[in-house]
Amino acid sequence: MKTLTKKDYASDLEVRWCPGCGDYAILNAVQKALADLQAPREKTVFISGIGCSSRFPYYMNTYGFHTIHGRAPAIATGLRLVRPDLDIWVITGDGDALSIGGNHFIHVLRRNINMKIILFNNQIYGLTKGQYSPTSKIGTISKTTPEGSIDNPFSPVKLAFGSGATFIARTHDKDIPHMEEVFKLAHQHKGTAFIEVLQNCVIFNDGVYDEITEKQNRIERMIYVEEGKKLLFGKDQEKGLELVNHELRVISAVDEPEKVAIYDPQDDNFILNFIKHENNPNFPVAVGVLYKQNRNRFDEDLENLIQTSRQKKGEPDLHQILYSGEKWEIKD
Repeated sequence: MKTLTKKDYASDLEVRWCPGCGDYAILNAVQKALADLQAPREKTVFISGIGCSSRFPYYMNTYGFHTIHGRAPAIATGLRLVRPDLDIWVITGDGDALSIGGNHFIHVLRRNINMKIILFNNQIYGLTKGQYSPTSKIGTISKTTPEGSIDNPFSPVKLAFGSGATFIARTHDKDIPHMEEVFKLAHQHKGTAFIEVLQNCVIFNDGVYDEITEKQNRIERMIYVEEGKKLLFGKDQEKGLELVNHELRVISAVDEPEKVAIYDPQDDNFILNFIKHENNPNFPVAVGVLYKQNRNRFDEDLENLIQTSRQKKGEPDLHQILYSGEKWEIKD
């Protein structure tokens, strides 16, 4: 059998994003991850809504749907329920998922349907030329907020946690190897795996994450979390996070190495602290798999319900269903 490479997952269509867009890095990371996984192309489906990110399925040499605004999770849910054998990925942006598709997003996480959702978060509507989005910071100057946005922004990670997500991860478009690793870990999860990608829009919101993701800044402003590993950051890993009374605090890993916490993505204390300190410049922004739980899945439960019903009542008869029960006749 032929070994698939990254090129095998790329379609022959010209990629039409703006030069320098972070979407290219995400596309590369997904194709590399699938090649590492040797994912069967005929069993892989990418489903998107509307937005720059949602052109993604065209560039994959797999199956794909470019669907309507915000509804990709609903389309993906339908496909999942009839084809449990497929590997389903939802591609969405911050406007698509958190504004127009907000309800679909929270309910697919609540139901824990087996699929992966990659959210390209650039804090702007790029496809429609630069309106502020649900994740834009207060004060964002855009074409619809010339005096600055006054809306409180959504935190995608906070929203996912509050919706009952069982896998929450964050990565960024300036570290392809890290994105690739996160996507592979998401692929292993049985349930809805949600990944937020901090992504730069070079035209309408350039540099929005520079203070965190630029190479010289991420040393101090970012912490890479990994299950079973110490929470260390800084140029020489000289800083650490200690967990005391459910609260994380920054300590010197040189002076107090024994107090540095070991990361456990199944412990709510860690993600709750990362959410709490998301806008704290003195606290590192966490990337990696932030949260992971195992619990029942809607798609499995529904299939079990169908099989139980068939055992009790036999195979369904559509004609009998349509013509059973009370009937009314409307006469002239």
